[in-house]
Amino acid sequence: MRNFGMLVLEVVIFTLVCGMVSYAAQGTINVNTATMEELQWLPGVGEKIAQNIVDFRQANGPFASLDDLVKIVGIGERRLEEIKPFLSLEGETTYRPADKTAAQGKKSGGAKQ
Repeated sequence: MRNFGMLVLEVVIFTLVCGMVSYAAQGTINVNTATMEELQWLPGVGEKIAQNIVDFRQANGPFASLDDLVKIVGIGERRLEEIKPFLSLEGETTYRPADKTAAQGKKSGGAKQ
């Protein structure tokens, strides 16, 4: 027979694990229309890389392929593979970052990379 304390602990752990799952990043960012702020929501993308994406887009027009992002200074093959699942070339930006506090910090000028 389980004691009451162990049962409570199991419920708390289960609740925490379920809560973490609900904060997983979801949606996509349209790289052809995203703002610098939205681009900084991506893992590993700070102010400088976001600015490089916007500058490249303004100079060359919309991206024809997500693979073109390797032309951006600061984005290599590995980083592109990490962020590619969160990117799109058309449609609305629907991405919501996994760590809401990190995104808020970036929006208010907090963490820079």
